[in-house]
Amino acid sequence: MNMDSSGSAQLIAVVDDDASVRKALKRLLHSAGFDVETFAFGDEFLASISQRMPDCLVLDIRMPRRSGIEIQSEVVALGKRLPVIFITAHDDPATRAQAFACGASGYFQKPVGADELLGAIHQAIRH
Repeated sequence: MNMDSSGSAQLIAVVDDDASVRKALKRLLHSAGFDVETFAFGDEFLASISQRMPDCLVLDIRMPRRSGIEIQSEVVALGKRLPVIFITAHDDPATRAQAFACGASGYFQKPVGADELLGAIHQAIRH
């Protein structure tokens, strides 16, 4: 079990408009001992952080309404320190550079391997 300093399971938030991706990531992260909350849209995620701030955010870049980059920028604007790992099916050098310029902890092209994603989450939470 992945625990935070209070002894609770660490919370990973997943924001992706693709239901199959949310389901697969929830299953993977639960099996690794994390609490998981999934959201179809960034607005839902942003509304949730007043209740409980996750330990790490796995965030799709291309979504309806707001992009993952926009969601990350809003989290930063709120003064919240939250490691973000971007996932995308539409990788390009400019988007990758923009994600890291905004402070991304990781960036992966879909489909992302389980070991790579879990390793990046563990590293992001430690730092």
